Amino acid sequence: MPDTMLLFQMLILLMVIGGLAGVLAGLLGVGGGIVLVPAFFYAFQTLGYDGPQLMQVCLATSLATIIVTSVRSVLGHNRKGAVDWEILRGWAPGIALGAILGVFVASGLRSVTLQAIFGCLGIVIGLYLGLGRSDWRLGEAMPKGLGRALTSPFVGFLSVLMGIGGGSFGVPLMTLYNTPIHRAVATAAGFGVIIAVPSVLGFLLLDIDAASRPPLTIGAVNLVAFLIVIAMTLITAPMGVKLAHAMDPKPLKRVFAVFLTLVALNMLRKALWG
Repeated sequence: MPDTMLLFQMLILLMVIGGLAGVLAGLLGVGGGIVLVPAFFYAFQTLGYDGPQLMQVCLATSLATIIVTSVRSVLGHNRKGAVDWEILRGWAPGIALGAILGVFVASGLRSVTLQAIFGCLGIVIGLYLGLGRSDWRLGEAMPKGLGRALTSPFVGFLSVLMGIGGGSFGVPLMTLYNTPIHRAVATAAGFGVIIAVPSVLGFLLLDIDAASRPPLTIGAVNLVAFLIVIAMTLITAPMGVKLAHAMDPKPLKRVFAVFLTLVALNMLRKALWG
C-alpha cells in the first residue's frame, strides 16, 4: 500500500496544479498540457520520483486529462457551430498516425531526452505566444493533398513528445493559414481528442520502472493525478473564462509567454546540466 502521507502530499500538490491549469486554460485559451507536464515533473520529482522514465509518466498523465477536457471543449464549441469539421476530418488520419509514432518514440527515450525536447519546443511556443502577430500568414487556406499528408503527422508527433493537446501547434497552424481564431481554437480541441486517445492507449501498455512510478500508476498514467486534475479543472476553468471577459487577456498572454519560456529554459537546463 502507498504511504498515506505521500498520497496526502500528492493530493495537495495536484489540487494546486489542476486549479492553476484550469484558470490558465479558461483565461488565456492555452492547453492544459503545456502547464501540466512541467508541473507534474517537478511535483513527482519533489516527492522522490526521479527515475529514467519520469517524463513518460508526466506526458501520459497529461494526455489522459486532455481526452476529457478536449471532448468537453469540442462538444461545447460544436453547439455554437464553431468546429470546422472539414479540416478536422481531413487532418485526423495524419494526426493520429503521428501520435501513435510519437508514443513509440517517447517510450524508448530517457526522461532527460524528453526534458530536452520539451524545453526546446516549449521555447518555440513561448516565443510565438509572446511575439507572434495575428496578421502573419503562410497561405489563404489549410494545406491539402501532399502538404497536408506531410504536415499533419508532425502535429500529432510533436504534441505527444510534449504531452499536449491540439491547441499549442494546431491553433497557430490554422491561424497562419487564414482560419479565424475562434474556429481555429474550436477545431484544435478536436485535434486534442485525436492526439490523446491513441497515445494514451499506447502509454497504458508501457512498463514503467519503480523509481519513476508514483503510487496508483497504470502503465505510464498516474490515476491520482488524472482524477484530481480533471476535478479541479472542471471547477476552475469557468473562473478563468469569467476573468477573461472581465479583463484584457492580451497582456496576461505576454506574461504567460515569458513564464512558459522560463519554465522551458529551466527544463532544458536540467536536461543538459542536471
